[in-house]
Amino acid sequence: MLMQSALLALGATAVAALQPLEVKGQDFINPKTGNRFQIVGMAYQPGGSAGYDPKKKRDPLSDPDICMRDAALLQILGVNAIRVYNLNPDLNHDACASIFNAAGMYMLLDVNSPMPGEALTSYKVYESYYASYLNRTFAVVEAFKDYPNTLAFFSGNEVIDKEETTEFVPSYVRAVTRDLKDYIKRHVKHRPIPVGYSAADVREVLWDSFNYFTCSLQGDEDNLSMGDLFALNSYSWCGDSTFQESSFDKLVEGFEKTPVPVFFSEFGCNTPSPRIFTEIGSIYGPDMYEVFAGGVVYEYTQEANNYGIVNMTEEGPATLMSDFYSLRDQYAKLDFKKLQSLKPKASTPKPVSCSPKLITVDGFQSNFTLPVLPPGAEEIIKNGVSPKPKGKLVEISDWKVKYEVRNADGTVIKDLAVKPLADDEVNGMFFFPPSPLEHELVKFDLLTCEM
Repeated sequence: MLMQSALLALGATAVAALQPLEVKGQDFINPKTGNRFQIVGMAYQPGGSAGYDPKKKRDPLSDPDICMRDAALLQILGVNAIRVYNLNPDLNHDACASIFNAAGMYMLLDVNSPMPGEALTSYKVYESYYASYLNRTFAVVEAFKDYPNTLAFFSGNEVIDKEETTEFVPSYVRAVTRDLKDYIKRHVKHRPIPVGYSAADVREVLWDSFNYFTCSLQGDEDNLSMGDLFALNSYSWCGDSTFQESSFDKLVEGFEKTPVPVFFSEFGCNTPSPRIFTEIGSIYGPDMYEVFAGGVVYEYTQEANNYGIVNMTEEGPATLMSDFYSLRDQYAKLDFKKLQSLKPKASTPKPVSCSPKLITVDGFQSNFTLPVLPPGAEEIIKNGVSPKPKGKLVEISDWKVKYEVRNADGTVIKDLAVKPLADDEVNGMFFFPPSPLEHELVKFDLLTCEM
């Protein structure tokens, strides 16, 4: 499948902004329209973990030319959110955040990184919880809190990765959620930004993890330690599977009474390969959309683990892989307008009270007494990090992609550019590239889909 042309940049330089979303019960809500928001997301980490390099002052949102290239391709695909794992709060992200904002895409952001001292550890977790670690997580909040397309922060990612890690880890993950929410409450006055955990799909401990992180803790003012959302990295739908064979039906059943939004923070099994992404129809259809708020495909960039949909070099040129077209074709079957017009439920379950009775697995932590703040952390939460990173939307004057991008067959995609959307306009599948047999230059109006 070829893309012989992409849209030309038509937009002015005015800074349009996405509407910040809110959490209400089980749903992300657009407060202007009152509609639910379904995440059509992509895991975005160009260069993999090596793309985060403090010495070279580089992270996935630090190079505007790379962001422009990728936002244009993700816009064509239909993506409305990116998940970014490893961020350096000391770098300037204004241009990249503004590009993705103009392209109609929200950002789901991890506050941790793979560097030593920048994440909770599964082993001896208590040794990784200290003031300088928390200071870094708060700095990420400061760096991204003023972008309207910052959707949420993840307090942890798969810190519980097997049964053996459940003895101490849960209380520390919940403590970091508490600390982040406390910092946001004190230093982000213009809006609440949700915080939650991204869990591994370890079914033996999944439901205890969910219960531990989303229950209401007595004496916890404003439920600061309770997650505002719960996300899941799941790879149980592989190849041409079904809703039942993949056990997605069990996930819907288990999360049906969730008091907070639940979504896939990663999905997209890569065996067998190439991938066909047939789970898209279930995730965004009646099978799941009443319980799940969408999901994030893993992942954008091809790495050694073979999950990517775009192959690229450090110099900037990129080549689309067959999985890109497969995913595009599955998204093309969706009614994006209908999907983003779903109304919130009339009522939503209330969080249950935290109790050891919620824990069913032997060895899983059943004590809800959370760690106290480490020395020095209370002052940071009270006074704020110093120096404080500051982010803001900026005007972009040129929306054209500078790097060469090729189809899988080697043909160059011409006139590739980001189409800046209007205020509050979320990206959807407006653009349908031509088929392999069509070689003429085709331009579409992104808003009307007219040729």
